[in-house]
Amino acid sequence: MTRIFADPEAFVDDALEGFARVHGDLVHRVDGGIVRARPLAAGRVAVVIGGGSGHYPAFAGLVGAGVAAGAVCGNIFSSPSARQVASVARAADAGGGILLSYGNYAGDVIHFGAAERELRASGIDVRTVLVTDDIASAPVDVRNTRRGIAGDLCVFRIAGAAAEEGADIDEVERLARRANDRTRTLGVAFGGCALPGAAGPLFTVPVGMMSVGLGIHGEPGVRDVPMQRAPELALTLLDPLLAERPEGAGSRAVLIVNGLGTVKYEELFVLYRHLTDILVAEGVEVVSPLCGELVTSLDMAGVSVTVLWVDDELERLWNAPASTPAFARGSMGVQSRVQSPVSSPGPDAADAEPSVSADGAGGTPADPVRPDASPASQSAAALCAELFDGARAVIAENAAALGDLDAIAGDGDHGVGMLRGIDAATAAAIGSDGKLGVGEQLRRAGAAWADRAGGTSGALWGAALEAMADALAHTDPDAAAVADAIHAGRTRIEQLGGAQLGDKTLVDALIPFDDEFRRKVVLGATVADAMRDAAAAAAAAAEATATLTPRKGRARPLAERSIGHPDPGAVSFAMIVGALVPRDGARVPQEEES
Repeated sequence: MTRIFADPEAFVDDALEGFARVHGDLVHRVDGGIVRARPLAAGRVAVVIGGGSGHYPAFAGLVGAGVAAGAVCGNIFSSPSARQVASVARAADAGGGILLSYGNYAGDVIHFGAAERELRASGIDVRTVLVTDDIASAPVDVRNTRRGIAGDLCVFRIAGAAAEEGADIDEVERLARRANDRTRTLGVAFGGCALPGAAGPLFTVPVGMMSVGLGIHGEPGVRDVPMQRAPELALTLLDPLLAERPEGAGSRAVLIVNGLGTVKYEELFVLYRHLTDILVAEGVEVVSPLCGELVTSLDMAGVSVTVLWVDDELERLWNAPASTPAFARGSMGVQSRVQSPVSSPGPDAADAEPSVSADGAGGTPADPVRPDASPASQSAAALCAELFDGARAVIAENAAALGDLDAIAGDGDHGVGMLRGIDAATAAAIGSDGKLGVGEQLRRAGAAWADRAGGTSGALWGAALEAMADALAHTDPDAAAVADAIHAGRTRIEQLGGAQLGDKTLVDALIPFDDEFRRKVVLGATVADAMRDAAAAAAAAAEATATLTPRKGRARPLAERSIGHPDPGAVSFAMIVGALVPRDGARVPQEEES
């Protein structure tokens, strides 16, 4: 378990602040993450990496010469927000373009993708290379859907070395893709990890067993098998990797043995010894190996093995000089270890508000002045603030249960993430001056939710609220307008997440809710009556997801474990819309009072 923390909600901020102070000669903390203390030379490609926190040395530890120009650091096991990605990318940009690289997870794809579009719109050449090295997460014929785990390091390193040499963005992208195509990883877990402040681990492994195919976000493996001694474990991990040797790969490979958090170095060395015995017998030459903690999962008891098949070009880049807090190769010249005030903020820096620049690079731009909304829209906004507060209370009450449900086939952070998001959205909704209409209120709430929560659910809820805001921006919120807004939110979620009915996601509760609400409104029902029936439909649909097999998200590799349990995203959606149903004595929309 994580034993040292102040406020669990501030764990990431505290860790980043301490990290930046320790390595103040190499890195500098910015809004959203970490960049190099010394800016890139003008015209160089900036390799920006990132994802959720809890994986050190990934991602902040890889910022420095020869690897990354910046790292975006989200909440524990949760993708950073689009605003954070854009902030770090702008801080790292040197005019040569930006390569974004990160593991292939839905939340990261959504948030980094949104940031890429924003940066491109401002004239910056941005490319993306997803890491897809985990062979346990999908069959080889759909390799592009695999998630990224310890192989992140291979892709980041090759891209960063190429950028350091002055390669242009086309070449950096080509080499990063080549590294990803030649990287394979498989891991096993002996026990789960615990989130800061949590009473227990996200999952457990039965005594005498090990879980093959772990993820790095606290997910268990895809199957449990009896514990094995080191020679047999080496075969279990290496044989599937050798079976997927890329077409055209020669006989040279980088071997990486990665500890996930609590497996000690001596144990890793024992495994490494037996892995190399197998590789020698197979005629594979190991070049410049790594053995240690490289991409962790808090305190998970686990180990992974990565193979990067190299040629002359990739081997040269892998061995090129590098100097980061956690990864070094050769000599990058004289490095000053004098800590400066610029690269190491003072003790009050963590509490300071993000700076605001004209282009929003350092924080959230100031809101433009908007005309007052109509009285009906202002009245709806006041009611909406109350509804947000009620929904927040329901999620707060059930956050632990949602986390337990998510941990069955995921990383166990759904309750925490939903609470972060709805806390921020509620504060934004309640904090208006009374002159905002419901459209602008929802826009601010959606932006706050996405930014604070990160992750897939944060992106989807944030986007849905902003789509609803657009639908209500220029109309009074009567029943038909509310129905149109709900449908706009549904459409945006479907577009952004790509899930369909039956995939065992939030969408399985959202679609019945939307359909029933619209049906009732067409029949002449009030908003309150339509909401009551639609919420009931969502609750029934959420419960029915227990019979489904997941086809999207992190639960997909653990489909069998998920059967018999409802989807946490669908359940939390049903909880929230259920909280919107008027209770006896509660306020109701104006149309019902007349």
